[in-house]
Amino acid sequence: MKAVAAIAVVEFQEIPAGVAATDAMVKRAPIAFVRSGSVTRGRFLTLIGGSTAAVAEAVKAGLEAGAAAVLDHVFLADVHPHLLAGIEGKRRIPHAALCLLETDTVASAVRAAERALKGAHVELAEIRLADSGLAGKGLVVLTGELHDLEAAVELATDELASLGSALRVRIIAGPHGATLEQAAPLTRFDHAPLVELEGEKG
Repeated sequence: MKAVAAIAVVEFQEIPAGVAATDAMVKRAPIAFVRSGSVTRGRFLTLIGGSTAAVAEAVKAGLEAGAAAVLDHVFLADVHPHLLAGIEGKRRIPHAALCLLETDTVASAVRAAERALKGAHVELAEIRLADSGLAGKGLVVLTGELHDLEAAVELATDELASLGSALRVRIIAGPHGATLEQAAPLTRFDHAPLVELEGEKG
């Protein structure tokens, strides 16, 4: 994925409207990249990136074309590079404390992650956007020192509360080694390794 100044995510409640609106977006402005497709719950998700002006214009076209089918959207004029890398699928191995943020929409997860990364000294371990098993939700996994994660949660909570968006949070101050090992590859069950422990076997 190209390094860009701005990104936007637009979620649609239906696939036909999402495809048509995405077409309108790429026609409206010279954006640098687009990634779109169906996600869980029969929704359609579009991610675009490019210059701030181009992305802003393209989003406007998408919202106009999508109209009532738009579920949520977010426009980041100066995206944090680690967020962009996380969306691309790059991960950082969790360490120290863990923080998990769950949102009802992808746009809310992106918004929460951006606010946390820019406002607190935390690292993005993983971000999942309505993939298999999430039922349309977004999931952000942050790692860092406990006080930094608490600051990140406060920032993300305030950001989403101002928009009326729900946010579910858990901080694990001292995760067990097995928890970190499970979280290292992905938080998905079908990707998680079986970790042998020292407990009783029967």
